Amino acid sequence: MKAELITQFKDIATNGDIIEMVVWHVPTPVPPTTHHYKYRLVYIVDNKRVIGFDNERGKGDHKHWGDVEHPYVFNDIDTLIEDFLLEVDKWKSVH
Repeated sequence: MKAELITQFKDIATNGDIIEMVVWHVPTPVPPTTHHYKYRLVYIVDNKRVIGFDNERGKGDHKHWGDVEHPYVFNDIDTLIEDFLLEVDKWKSVH
């Protein structure tokens, strides 16, 4: 089985802010995760990532808030997207 693209979305707001989400279903988990998804969700302001969710090989599921990285508990794709959009809204409300 090959990797299968689940979703790919990119939006550029009139002010230049970017939201991009890419999710793949992969045949084997990306270590140390145990689920079969590889993902990258990012919110970019002034050409800098300010919010990000991903599961990089060797790091597992995690999220970025500014320059700080936190663990993230992955449940499913819908929850992942909801959690990401909530963090984007939080960022917008304080910046």
